[in-house]
Order: sequence, then structure tokens, then C-alpha cells
Amino acid sequence: PESAPQTVSHISNIVNSKLYDGTSFYRSDFVIQFGLHGSGRSNPHGNLSVNETGRTGTAISNTRGTASVAHFDVPDCGGSELFINLGDNAHLDLAYGGYCVFARVDPTDEASFRVIDAIAAEVKSKGRVDIRSVRIV
Repeated sequence: PESAPQTVSHISNIVNSKLYDGTSFYRSDFVIQFGLHGSGRSNPHGNLSVNETGRTGTAISNTRGTASVAHFDVPDCGGSELFINLGDNAHLDLAYGGYCVFARVDPTDEASFRVIDAIAAEVKSKGRVDIRSVRIV
């Protein structure tokens, strides 16, 4: 969070507005992704204007268990789509201006990694995993 305060604030606003509640993970390849895509909801908080962890000298790589803001193939346009890296994806650090890492699973938290892997397997099998609610802890 300290490396990406604007991003954390942006995502926190979306979470606190409960906009992610009832959405789903819908992508599973080298990441699992969720957000407002396909939900019929819009993000009243706008888009992020900068990749904080790509330009501030605090580069944080897209490694297994890190969470990043997805965006179109244009730098600095992240909005409400998020992904969790299933493996080390250093190519995402520079692609299209880079993807801002704003959170990560503790590398020693094996239980959380099992959950991430289970979500990925379920999305591959069924096409999506529904999310009841998202909370900041």
C-alpha cells in the first residue's frame, strides 16, 4: 500500500461502495481477473491516471500472488478491473506502461495460495467464480 497510495485509495473507494459485491472472477490463464466488466455497473470513481509502482522508482514486479490493476493497452488508464498473478509475470511490469501492483499475498501464506489456485481451476472449469462480497481487511 505504501508504494501505491493513490491506487489503494481508488480500489478502497470501489470496495467501500460495494461495487464488487456480486461480480465474478471471469478470467484464468496466467492471472485470475475480476472487476465490473460484464456486471452492468459503472465505476463512479473514474480511472487512475498513473502507474505508481512503475514510475515512482518503487518498481514492484508482477510476481505470484501480487494484485494489480488491469487496463487497456494504453498506459495509465486503470479503472475497476483487477487481477492476481498466478505466476511470475515480469513482462507485465513494462507492457503497455506496466501494470500497477497494489497488494500481495504474504509469500509464506500457503492457505491463501491454495485459494487462489482453486479459484483459477474453477474459472477454467466453469468459466467464472461468483463473488459474494469484497472487504478490506
